[in-house]
Amino acid sequence: MNSNWFKFFLKMTKIRYSRGLLLKGIPVIFNKRGAKIEIGDNVTIKSSFLSNLVGLYQRTIIITRTPEAEIQIGDKVGISGATIYARKSIQIGDRTVIGGNVKILDNDFHPIDINRRNELMSGAAPETGDKAEWIGTKPIVIGKDCFIGTNAIILKGDHFWRWLCCRRRSSCERKD
Repeated sequence: MNSNWFKFFLKMTKIRYSRGLLLKGIPVIFNKRGAKIEIGDNVTIKSSFLSNLVGLYQRTIIITRTPEAEIQIGDKVGISGATIYARKSIQIGDRTVIGGNVKILDNDFHPIDINRRNELMSGAAPETGDKAEWIGTKPIVIGKDCFIGTNAIILKGDHFWRWLCCRRRSSCERKD
């Protein structure tokens, strides 16, 4: 599948992208009905093994998991084999570089509370109520001109306004 076919797929799944989108390989992009993914001008998404010689473990994965989720990717952003997974909101500023195999996750994927997690896993959770509320979520904001190094993990609630330099396989802190 070449990038023109994939861009047609993006349009059909209501993913908005601007001019100059460059796809190297085929990413995995899933947009939950009602959710929003917006990709800015001149964004490069690398998903093939040889598109980044740092050694990509996977294709780039961009997922909105709930109808209210939003992912906004700014202009001139570069992404290499990263996972961007939103249940609430992830914003990535202009000219940000996201290195190979980075994970950006705005949620816990399962309840942290042991009792609720055991209820879900055993199937004993109550039929009423929204079990999704048991999963912790907080928005992530990554500002303009940031660099996130190979294998870094950005977790729920992180806010980096500008000039973040997050080294490979590290926790991230703002660069002043």
